[in-house]
Amino acid sequence: MKKFPMTPAGHKKLKDELDKLIKIDRPNNIKAIAEARAHGDLSENAEYHAAKEKQSFIEGRIQDLQTKIALAEVIDPSRITQDKVAFGARVKVLDVEADEEYEFMLVGPEETNIKEHKISITSPVGRSLIGKEIGDVAIVKAPARTIEYEILEIRFE
Repeated sequence: MKKFPMTPAGHKKLKDELDKLIKIDRPNNIKAIAEARAHGDLSENAEYHAAKEKQSFIEGRIQDLQTKIALAEVIDPSRITQDKVAFGARVKVLDVEADEEYEFMLVGPEETNIKEHKISITSPVGRSLIGKEIGDVAIVKAPARTIEYEILEIRFE
């Protein structure tokens, strides 16, 4: 199986979620199932069916997280010293047409969070930024328009 890049913070977040599911959510769900069973007839017991459905979700998420953690290649961006955009970089860009500045952090697919301005290195914007230097222009073909981002700053934290 193919490994995928992940920052140490992203890796820790997945491990913390897995730990919570295994140590807190799963035992609480087992208790909820036992309590619902104690109420009698399972065929018409909504609490039981809801608890079993939640159990299915928890077990699926545990398997998903274990796979993601096993396939993660943790890369510490603070150890990267280069002048080009690469995984883990914080990149300040200028949308040439709109004259607006944006800042993105390039992360692995599992860490993408648009609210935190974390974009995947496999996204169209991420792919267009990789390998660029300060002053270069990255061209992104979006459905609405073609966007030109001028690279203003590159940082590795």
